[in-house]
Amino acid sequence: MSLVVRELTKIYGTQKAVHQVSFEAKKGEILGFLGPNGAGKSTTMKIATGYLTPTRGTVEVCGYDVVAKSLEVRKKIGYLPEHNPLYHDRYVREYLELMGNLYGLKGQNLQKQIAAMVDLCGLGVEQHKKIGALSKGYRQRVGLAQTMLHNPEVLILDEPTTGLDPNQILEIRKVIKEVSQDKTVIFSTHIMQEVQALCNQVVIIKAGEIVANQSLGALAALQNETNLLVEFAENTEATTLAAIEGIKQVTQLSPTSVKLTTNKQQDLRVAVFHWAVQNQKTLIGMQKEETTLEKVFYELTK
Repeated sequence: MSLVVRELTKIYGTQKAVHQVSFEAKKGEILGFLGPNGAGKSTTMKIATGYLTPTRGTVEVCGYDVVAKSLEVRKKIGYLPEHNPLYHDRYVREYLELMGNLYGLKGQNLQKQIAAMVDLCGLGVEQHKKIGALSKGYRQRVGLAQTMLHNPEVLILDEPTTGLDPNQILEIRKVIKEVSQDKTVIFSTHIMQEVQALCNQVVIIKAGEIVANQSLGALAALQNETNLLVEFAENTEATTLAAIEGIKQVTQLSPTSVKLTTNKQQDLRVAVFHWAVQNQKTLIGMQKEETTLEKVFYELTK
């Protein structure tokens, strides 16, 4: 595995920012690391890159422990933080040369890598401009170019499309998709459309703890459920409706209302109407509520 996180915990005073987080990421895979703001995504990423030390637990990158072998880990990782730090008074190519020198790249090898990143990130027209004169989308491309300049095996990208317009988002997605073929990419976001467009594996974190760790396909399968919200005039026990054929789950919402969960293909409304007649219940209303990935995320993190 390119990245292995085991029982990771980070405590600030009495607050557990991250608690016993464990997951793995493979080469050639884009892992979506999701969670609401403040869930612990950035803390986990900063530990994985060596910026923070864990209170407990371990992170290994390409077989190296991030605490014991910090320098080796940093050679293997490219990290783009949420707030992309750039020298705005530097020209694009000048900045990439400076970063390349810090990575230990020299001479023709450095120039070759810069040319490759300029091409990959679509910076050809902008490469001789000052970074401060670029749009936010192009500054984000510069950040990606710098992140990949030393050809790392693992890319850790913390909300790389935040604040970009739709066209810029599509362009950044294209770059990430292209480079992921021979690298491991950890992609942090709280936007489900990003996950659907890019990710193979999904880890969802809430209040510092993992609430889901599965393939995108398995997560998307939860969309195949439909909820039917039913309201009666009289108090009605949800469990009494469980006998209706096709119901997967019943939930009591209030003394007079229930939520019935079924497969998306089934429509329970006729069956519920007949059940109400047979049980002498006054049916006030029924409303279908189809499940989307956004609703799945909400249910897991609310």
